[in-house]
Amino acid sequence: MKYVLSLLFLILASTTMNAQPKPTMTARGMFDVKVIPQPQDDAAGGPFGRLFLDKKFHGPLDATSKGQMLAARTAVEGSAGYVAMEIVSGTLDGRKGTFMFQHGGSMSRGATTLSVTIVPDSGTEELIGIAGRMTIIIADGKHSYELEYTLGTPKS
Repeated sequence: MKYVLSLLFLILASTTMNAQPKPTMTARGMFDVKVIPQPQDDAAGGPFGRLFLDKKFHGPLDATSKGQMLAARTAVEGSAGYVAMEIVSGTLDGRKGTFMFQHGGSMSRGATTLSVTIVPDSGTEELIGIAGRMTIIIADGKHSYELEYTLGTPKS
């Protein structure tokens, strides 16, 4: 048993030592967004608002995206939550392909939190293996992004 544990430790250690960390890259730019309200669903579906998203990214991320958002407000002023999915198609730093974003956001009496992550294994073409997260900045009515990402090869 001692031999097996020692062998397992050596295998794990060599795997970890041989793994090269992927460099994190950052892309920054502006984007335009159209939010298109959709008709209210049947009341059985809940008190949620549904919106279509239509975006155009500029800069290192030169792409368009389509998405859907589901949102709800509470009875307390300034408190709400939303989730959204969007598919991005275009180029990122010259690499062509598609990938998906998953959004989750909340507002508690005006204080916001937002998480926008790349869906694991959603990259195609030259963006296979992409991973990362996006920060959305809204200032003076304009939208910009900061996308921190890594590229790699897919796991079989």
